[in-house]
Amino acid sequence: MLECCGHAKAAGGLFSRLARYYRLRYQIFGLEQSQRQLVAGLDKVSYQGASLLEIGCGVGFLHQWLLHQGASQAVGVDLSPSMLAEAEKLAGKQGLADRVRYLQGDFLVLSKDMAPADITLLDKVICCYPDAKSLLECALSRTSKAIALTYPRDIALTRLGVNVMNRVLTWRGSEFRTFVHDPKKIENWITRHGFHKCYQNHTLTWLTQVFAAD
Repeated sequence: MLECCGHAKAAGGLFSRLARYYRLRYQIFGLEQSQRQLVAGLDKVSYQGASLLEIGCGVGFLHQWLLHQGASQAVGVDLSPSMLAEAEKLAGKQGLADRVRYLQGDFLVLSKDMAPADITLLDKVICCYPDAKSLLECALSRTSKAIALTYPRDIALTRLGVNVMNRVLTWRGSEFRTFVHDPKKIENWITRHGFHKCYQNHTLTWLTQVFAAD
């Protein structure tokens, strides 16, 4: 497993313990509300026939759902080996094994050897990175058509939740932390790379945005 720091190692370990829960939750309930909003935003840029890159893909259900709806192929990257094992199982059961490829490790490390994709997905991922700017700039360098992301809204409720979670993680001795990044900065980083916002929506705690290449 490729790791850039203790934070990445801690994140991989934490999410590995949640892998079966994520798979079961999707199989029972399907896409979350924020993910349905993300899909609605992708309809604005037409993902039919597109290649996908999902960073922090988890058990893979988001890009696998999009493959069923007309996307051509996908690459999923995740820190957690258990998440990727579940993703491979789900892909195999759905007849998608020949259209997906999974890479384990930190995207910032792996990206140098990756080909560009039409559409990049970051669903609840940048909140797991202390350096959101570097992550987004790296992702944008591998994106030709559109980038879609869901991340915490910068409101009192999410800041409180993140603070409580980080205190618990500290108490448990984990180096992993979560973050609430400034949406204005995120939008500025993305638009400076030649993308414009074409969709935005939100739930109580999550902000969903889709940016298309100019």
